[in-house]
Amino acid sequence: MARPVYVTGIGMTPFRKKYDMNLSEIAQEAVVAALRDAGFDRNRVEAVYSGSAWGGSLLGQRILRDLGMTGVPLVNIENACSSGSSALHLGWTAVAQGMYDAVLVIGSEKLSRFGSGAIPLEDDDHEVRLGQIMPAVYAMRAQRYFYEYGGTPADLAQVAVKNRRHAGFNENALFRDPITVEEVLASRPVADPLTLLMCCPKADGAAALLITSERYRNSRSVEVRASRITSGVFEDGIVDTTVDEITVRCAKETYESAGIGPEDVDVAEVHDAFASAEVFYYEALGFCKQGEGLDLVRSGATAIGGRLPVNPSGGLLSKGHPLGATGVAQIVEIVEQLRGEAGARQVEGAKVGLTHCTGGGIAGMDHGACTMHVLVR
Repeated sequence: MARPVYVTGIGMTPFRKKYDMNLSEIAQEAVVAALRDAGFDRNRVEAVYSGSAWGGSLLGQRILRDLGMTGVPLVNIENACSSGSSALHLGWTAVAQGMYDAVLVIGSEKLSRFGSGAIPLEDDDHEVRLGQIMPAVYAMRAQRYFYEYGGTPADLAQVAVKNRRHAGFNENALFRDPITVEEVLASRPVADPLTLLMCCPKADGAAALLITSERYRNSRSVEVRASRITSGVFEDGIVDTTVDEITVRCAKETYESAGIGPEDVDVAEVHDAFASAEVFYYEALGFCKQGEGLDLVRSGATAIGGRLPVNPSGGLLSKGHPLGATGVAQIVEIVEQLRGEAGARQVEGAKVGLTHCTGGGIAGMDHGACTMHVLVR
């Protein structure tokens, strides 16, 4: 039988463009913060899982070398945007199965090294060669959603406005100044109906967790009740692009594993790489029925103070998206919420939190990966 697993220490850096630091230095900040938060001696860490999409070879070893944490079992993970959350899944599994009692999980990325343009794309993917990159995919899905269920670009703009408002209370967020629906709609077109402010910004940053068994649990520990990961299913022919199949499937497994339903979730961090994505995920995660995602936005239910606050951190849209760090940073936010330490963005009475992180796209599949976690206190 699996043992309970707890997040006992959390740490993260502000998400910024960190031109004066290398990736190892960025990640080291988060590691030191997580160990300090837990009051835990680094020499008692039994294994390390390090996630990064573009960190290069042996990143974890480079991070730990200068911290004097060498000679421990270490696994480096690449799983696109789900790299960090995939690292957590592996660490969680190891602790749950009794292999270790104290594991360090790291998610980190430095995207500023690619300059101001897009990150590298896989040119052996025929959909990429035809221009079907992420902004185009989510724009086409939004168009189809409008056709099937109604809605306007102004509805999507409300998602960006909400998440920016939340980010105003988060010192680690990249963008914190408030924006209006009119400003979102007037920002540079990217792929109709998406404008620039409906798309997540790149960032550099890192987040780290100390996860433990009951042995090292303390009064501030938060239980990770469920951890699930899955990959996309290849589909040909006509596909309903308004349904995020991989998230629907992963959510079902996660809820069953945690012994809860979507109605039990008090606060959630979801993978809002685009404003339209957040709406799709409301439905895929069971927060509302298919076709009712925009109604949830309009009602204010997903804002802080609403029935189910989503992305109180500011989400990818405002906090920023340093790929491999994102999934771990989501956990940091939920742990702070469940501890009651989120300050002005605190969701009152939060006891159950959910994180959702998808990774990449690949021809013929919805996404390459999807990782979800349920945390309780």
